[in-house]
Amino acid sequence: MDKRTEQFLKDPIFPLLIKMSAPNTVAFLINAVVVLAEFWFISQLGITPLAAVTLAFPAIMLTQQMAFGALGGAVTSSIARSLGAADKPRAEKLLWHSLYISCFGALAFLIIFFIFGEPLLRILGGTGALLEESLAYCFVYLLGAIVVWLSGSLTAALRGMGDMQFPAVLTVICAGIQIFFSAGFILGSFGLPKLGLVGSAWSMIVTSGFMALVTLIKISSPSSPVRLKLKRLTIERELFGDIFSVALPASLSPIMTVATVLLLTGLIGQFGTSAIAGYGIGSRVEFLLIPIVFGIGTAMTAMVGTNIGAKNIKRAERIGMIGATTAGLLSAVIGLALALTPNLWISIFTSDPETLLVTKKYIQILGVCYIFQGYGLSLYFASQGANAMKWPIIITAIRLIVFSVLSLAAVYWLSYGLVSIFYASAIAMVVFGILMVISLKMGAWRNN
Repeated sequence: MDKRTEQFLKDPIFPLLIKMSAPNTVAFLINAVVVLAEFWFISQLGITPLAAVTLAFPAIMLTQQMAFGALGGAVTSSIARSLGAADKPRAEKLLWHSLYISCFGALAFLIIFFIFGEPLLRILGGTGALLEESLAYCFVYLLGAIVVWLSGSLTAALRGMGDMQFPAVLTVICAGIQIFFSAGFILGSFGLPKLGLVGSAWSMIVTSGFMALVTLIKISSPSSPVRLKLKRLTIERELFGDIFSVALPASLSPIMTVATVLLLTGLIGQFGTSAIAGYGIGSRVEFLLIPIVFGIGTAMTAMVGTNIGAKNIKRAERIGMIGATTAGLLSAVIGLALALTPNLWISIFTSDPETLLVTKKYIQILGVCYIFQGYGLSLYFASQGANAMKWPIIITAIRLIVFSVLSLAAVYWLSYGLVSIFYASAIAMVVFGILMVISLKMGAWRNN
């Protein structure tokens, strides 16, 4: 048993969780700032590009959540469980199978968007220049998304080995690269060609390609605890099954999350371009939660997976509650800070009065509920480590149903207007967090 696996099984939980999550949390916080900076670059192009990138956001978000969340979490879980069971050869074979799935996922998403992309964007309110810019952005991104999928599975493999530091450092380096190319390709800075909105897609592809290449070199090196070796190059149904046993149910969660975003975007789209742009700003600022939840959540996935592999279920459950409480409280601090100081940051992105008002309402209503998002989403990641995705999927479906019923009733039956959509989203977020905690307390990981 290597030192890191032994730490996961024996060291005090909270200090270990902080130690494991801190590098990724800092790295993803920097990455969130990059996302906001890129959104600011786009805002300099006008309201239409802001609205166009908001229409495209569900497709981009689904790709990233599938690559880094569903598949990434499954890879982390599979490798951690293999190492917890002291089966290193199996972990090395799993590396290859994760790469196969990444290639298939990128191709599948491109084909699906090619067939259904334009009709979907039209349903969301895309017409004229707004539709053209959104379509161009999505196609450029999805054509190069293979590197996004590969970077997601490869960095997840490192986390499954217990290596949180290397992916974190690489994420920080890539943040600097993305800032450079975003400013260059979107606005024409640094002598690079000004591509407008599609420049954002190109910057993400270049950055993800660099991340995938560096991580591939790292995993192939002798210093890696689990190496990508040609002699482990196999195609085994059982290993695909091991990854898919987590990835397939886990993929339902981002699909339902994106369905929620699509419904939200479609409803808001009825209130005009400024409303879409305002929602886009609010949802992008919400990305400040992702570094905390993802940083803690990925550490929980590896720690829980290792303990589940070693049949130490009680410790795995303690990791889940301690990690979820940490993520929830930190998310609450961010949410309250944003909700109490909206005028300090919204004007950075737009001066349009209607857009300002929509963004302010969005963050003041949802910001106070971010504690529940922190609890729910971190336990979703931890459940991947436990290979127990039944209840997270059921609860995510309940969240979608609650939001759908409340928002549709508020808009079409009660005619309450735009703000009622935000209240429906907040109530669904509260339900999500509470039910995730209840499921863990009721033994969701024990009855798997």
